[in-house]
Amino acid sequence: MDQGGINITFNLKINPEETITIIGEFLKTYIENAHAHGVVIGLSGGIDSAVTAVLCNNILGPEKTLCIFMPDETTPSSDDKHQAKLIEKFNLQSIEIEISPIIRRFNSVMIDELNKEQLANIKARTRMIILYHHAFIHKRLVCGASNKSEVLTGYYTKYGDGGADIQPIADLYKTQVYQLAQHLKIPKPLLIKPPTAGLWQGQTDEQELGMSYATLDQILYGLELKYTNTQIAKEVNLSEDEVERIRQLRIRSQHKRRLPLIPKFGIRTPGFDWRVPVQEG
Repeated sequence: MDQGGINITFNLKINPEETITIIGEFLKTYIENAHAHGVVIGLSGGIDSAVTAVLCNNILGPEKTLCIFMPDETTPSSDDKHQAKLIEKFNLQSIEIEISPIIRRFNSVMIDELNKEQLANIKARTRMIILYHHAFIHKRLVCGASNKSEVLTGYYTKYGDGGADIQPIADLYKTQVYQLAQHLKIPKPLLIKPPTAGLWQGQTDEQELGMSYATLDQILYGLELKYTNTQIAKEVNLSEDEVERIRQLRIRSQHKRRLPLIPKFGIRTPGFDWRVPVQEG
């Protein structure tokens, strides 16, 4: 499509080798700056945590990459099989912690019976607590596995799966994560399974988002390029209402992508104009 002499291709193809190099430098720099001994990653049986774990394992080594699989009663049996397949193929260091007793205890002390969405948030935050416990005792950083599509739409639990020290694939759209997964030779069952957080029976990401990741990524990329709803709708062959719905998701979830708001008093304020990575001066 041509708009005012500008060709909008919405091409999300990446160079996997270059991407891995950038992620490698990122990981090494932040771990060195934090004086950490490695990373701890929550392994889910899905594509994002698989790519993150294999990247860390390849770049940092298995002695510095600890994976933790934390199933509960609603975790699909396929997730267990797929994470085991990944561990075997890439020789990942991994442990398993069943969180169902913790979730049941949370449910029992609440005033009202929790619905599936409330339980889902508790599951995600329970996993975050476990990851940080192991990061603390091993002097490591918690490495998240959120992708850019999730981050921009707020499709994650604040202080749950969004609670991490570093997020190495968070500037890669879901479709780009798949490209990286193919390059890394992630097992095919993980590549073809419907994306799901496994937070309740039958839950899938694309069902909740109301569209495929392929379409979502095209919309988000158009918004990133600052094109209008009309331009994006024409390019992606969707209604403008659908484009606006995704734009509103991005706006409403803004608080999830920031540190808690801080009133400004100093010359440079953390999270506002005191930038990271840390530089001299």
